[in-house]
Formats: sequence, C-alpha cells, structure tokens
Amino acid sequence: MRKNYDALLGTDDEQNIDMTPMLDIVFIMLIFFIVTTSFVKESGIDVNKPEASTAKQEKKLNIIIAISKSGEIWIDKHPVDIRALRTTVERLHADTPDGSVVITADKKSETGILVSVMDQIKLAGVSKISIGAQSD
Repeated sequence: MRKNYDALLGTDDEQNIDMTPMLDIVFIMLIFFIVTTSFVKESGIDVNKPEASTAKQEKKLNIIIAISKSGEIWIDKHPVDIRALRTTVERLHADTPDGSVVITADKKSETGILVSVMDQIKLAGVSKISIGAQSD
C-alpha cells in the first residue's frame, strides 16, 4: 500500500537532478573561450632584446622571427635557414595578410644577419617590418 501511495504522490526514494542545463552552459562557455582566445606564435628561443624608450607593444597577429646571439634564425620554434626564410615568410604572410613581421634580435647578434633577414622579408612582399625591443 505504501508503494502505491508514494507513486501517486511522486515521492520516490530516488530523486534525480537534471544535469543537462548545467552541462549545456558549460559546453557553451567552453566554445566561447576557445573561439575568443588569440593564439600567439612564438619564435622558439629566448632572446635578450635591447632596451628602447620608444618601444610599444603591438596587438595584431604578427610573424615573429628571432635571431639568436650565435646567428641562428627561428620561426615558430623551428630553426630556419636564411635561404628558406623568404618562402617561409611568404607562406605565413598569406595566412595573416594584415599582420606585420617582428624581428627580435639578440643584443649580441651580428647586424649583417639582421640586414639579410630584413632583405628576405622585403623580397617576400612584406612591407611592415618591426624590430622587437624591450621597453624601459
């Protein structure tokens, strides 16, 4: 008799909480955070940048090229030969045509390598070139 009375009133011993709305909200938030996240491609090495009082931070998506103190050129955590730099920059610039190229050269790197890198970037068709520096 008690079983029939509980079934009639809806007071079963086992009560369930519907988790579907909460899971929907969490899933929508996850999608929102993934879509709004900006991905920054790092050069792949730590560079000791020179300081400049006029340095400013760019917010656009840029191609970052690093030159180490030993003269190695790095893009996206991969070493790049100077002969392959032009084609690599052309390919990356096709992905982000509004972006610019930022060269972060170590203080102790040779100026000749920096000029060669800038020359290859210009030959790749990129006119916006910046040199990374550390602000005061």
